[in-house]
Amino acid sequence: MKKQTIIITGASSRIGREIARHFLKNGDNVVLNSLTAEKLAQVFHELGGGENLAMVAGNVSNRVTGIKLLAAAVGKFGSADVLVNNAGIFEPRPFFNVDEAYLDRFLDANLKGTFFTTQGIIPQMVKQGGGVVINIGTPLVSHLHGGAPTTALLPLKGAIHSFTVQWAAEFGKHNIRFNTIAPGAVQRPMPGNIEDRSAGLDLLNRAGEVEDIAQMVYTVAKSNFISGAIITT
Repeated sequence: MKKQTIIITGASSRIGREIARHFLKNGDNVVLNSLTAEKLAQVFHELGGGENLAMVAGNVSNRVTGIKLLAAAVGKFGSADVLVNNAGIFEPRPFFNVDEAYLDRFLDANLKGTFFTTQGIIPQMVKQGGGVVINIGTPLVSHLHGGAPTTALLPLKGAIHSFTVQWAAEFGKHNIRFNTIAPGAVQRPMPGNIEDRSAGLDLLNRAGEVEDIAQMVYTVAKSNFISGAIITT
């Protein structure tokens, strides 16, 4: 399979780091992004810091960051084949406790970040004659849970799902495929023998592992005929 260049935002998170590791293991080039330069450098070295790895620190809600990511991908590897919009925050808060600053954080990280990074990368994919964009969503958009105070988060994640199907329709003629991976509960490190109770929220009645998410992203990225899909677990 042809070596591709993969751009991953939010690469210092557990999921982002594992997605990067999976593509690297399978021979692809990877451009890492994270808001925090120190955390990004740590992940860069943890993943080997080899010739098939590059990094760009920056806030994805700023349009300049997407431009820099594209420049790094094309400048070092010659292409931008897959974009994984993984950057985002999840911080439940009851509806009446949501203030303007809190909502702005979600708008920046979860909405503007996905929009402007995609806007920065797509022209190169059009030029190349194809590409793949994978957004990270949540099944809670369509499987609501009354015990989760997420009224600030879910509309923005819902917008990302909407972006996916609209962009798939708009850019399909350029052979660019858009999909959303919406994982359920992902196993988290818990102190002692405490059980992660979020596992019961998943359709499979178990929490997934970060490796599971990485495999899903890789499979969708390498498919030639999946587009406009919201894939949940």
